[in-house]
Amino acid sequence: MKYLSLLLRAFVPSPGVAGAPTCKYHPSCSAYSALAYREFGLARGTLKTLWRLARCNPWSGGGVDYPGSLRT
Repeated sequence: MKYLSLLLRAFVPSPGVAGAPTCKYHPSCSAYSALAYREFGLARGTLKTLWRLARCNPWSGGGVDYPGSLRT
């Protein structure tokens, strides 16, 4: 999990950097990924993460989105 987190941080810019875009979803894509891996394991967590990243585009509405049974 530690190495996967480092890999994700390499590709996702920090929202604290001036001018960097912030995630339109809550939780952020990296937090969503960590939750998905924790809840579903490597294979299904990877698929859920890829699906979330595919939905993150300029035309999506964003909003609150939790993986699996974490939806409330």
